[in-house]
Amino acid sequence: MAEKKSTMYDLEAEKIREKIIIFAVDTGGYTQKEVSLEVQASLDELAELIDTAGGEVVGRLVQNREKIANDLYLGRGKVEELRNMIYELGATGVCCDDELSPAQLMNLQDALDIKVMDRTMVILDIFAAHAGSYEGKLQVELAQLKFRATRLIGMRDSLSRLGGGIGTRGPGEKKLEIDRRVIRERISRLKAELRTVEAQRMQQRKQRQRSAVPVAGIVGYTNAGKSTLLNAMTGAGVLEEDKLFATLDPTTRNYRLPGGQNILLTDTVGFIRKLPHHLVEAFGSTLEEAKYCDVIIHVVDVSDVNWDKNIETVYHTLKQLKIDEKSGKPIITVFNKVDKIEKDDLVGVRDLRADRTIYVSAKNGQGLDELASAIEEILRNQKIYIRHTFAYSDAGLTGLIHKYGEIKTEEYLDDGIFIEAYVPSSILGRLGLGFEDEEEY
Repeated sequence: MAEKKSTMYDLEAEKIREKIIIFAVDTGGYTQKEVSLEVQASLDELAELIDTAGGEVVGRLVQNREKIANDLYLGRGKVEELRNMIYELGATGVCCDDELSPAQLMNLQDALDIKVMDRTMVILDIFAAHAGSYEGKLQVELAQLKFRATRLIGMRDSLSRLGGGIGTRGPGEKKLEIDRRVIRERISRLKAELRTVEAQRMQQRKQRQRSAVPVAGIVGYTNAGKSTLLNAMTGAGVLEEDKLFATLDPTTRNYRLPGGQNILLTDTVGFIRKLPHHLVEAFGSTLEEAKYCDVIIHVVDVSDVNWDKNIETVYHTLKQLKIDEKSGKPIITVFNKVDKIEKDDLVGVRDLRADRTIYVSAKNGQGLDELASAIEEILRNQKIYIRHTFAYSDAGLTGLIHKYGEIKTEEYLDDGIFIEAYVPSSILGRLGLGFEDEEEY
């Protein structure tokens, strides 16, 4: 019996992975033998996405063209070359690095007689696999249905001939064969459910604002080390994995700053180049956690050769959420994974748009004290400085300052408790202080 169990385990362990050929068009004006670094980096990222989704990239094809072909995305000669690669490499599917139109998708399926996917389908598949919360699952299904509604005929034809796999999983899988009317009805119900969840989230935000506990939102490119940083600072126990979108649902944990103040650290879903607009819209409420925080911690993988491009992607996504220079939201850019590079490689590594720049290794703890001090300094600048003596009969009020503020001096005098501290303006009224009657600040 033991031998039989071992055989069954081996079969499961060696489960066949889909073999995928990835392809793209380079419109950068390069010669036939050259491919732009940007396209190469994007294809490398697509290969990582497919690996995360459970597939294996067995080949690549890039065509240099002035513009993308409206009918087949690639030129007809390249489509034939892709057909030959499929045969030679034994591929079970192909994946485009850009989002294909419904016509391009169907035309390529007819020309290649194999499953055709695009970057958006792979990202949706990964999100479907990683969504754990009720809200996350609603958001994924909504994004899937919106995306697939426009491709219903082509997707139905593809799946009926070639089966499921990458790009077909998730809450919306069983609904692919229903007509557009029923899909629209399902989308309406999902939006209504999400509005209810968003209302609850908004209520939680209001409670946090009333409690005057500052919030620091952790944002960044996918796989930059956001969850590792959260775990290192708070012991949150969030999944850490060297894969794209390992964390999907936001996690919030308490953190005590060196000065004794409690804050909330919130991890958010990672950003990525060519993030499907369906996801930006569907995950709006989750991504907006960054919009309502007091300070943004922008994590960058400094060991990634494309760190500067990743920074641009994050700022572009933040701008979509109306978080830019005009919002006045302070940003601390944290260059993470310094343990993976030489010290000399940090020369010139800067983010000129950030209020502060810190270099850390969340893995071994390097630079975390400096990060905590930077958070404390920025939050202090958002507070009111007070010097006040509280009567002993009002001693309970000093507890509010301990909880929400940063005490610099506390002395027990004959006439009361002298406090020198930085406090949020929101608790001044509760302390019985106001600009008109407080002479000491």
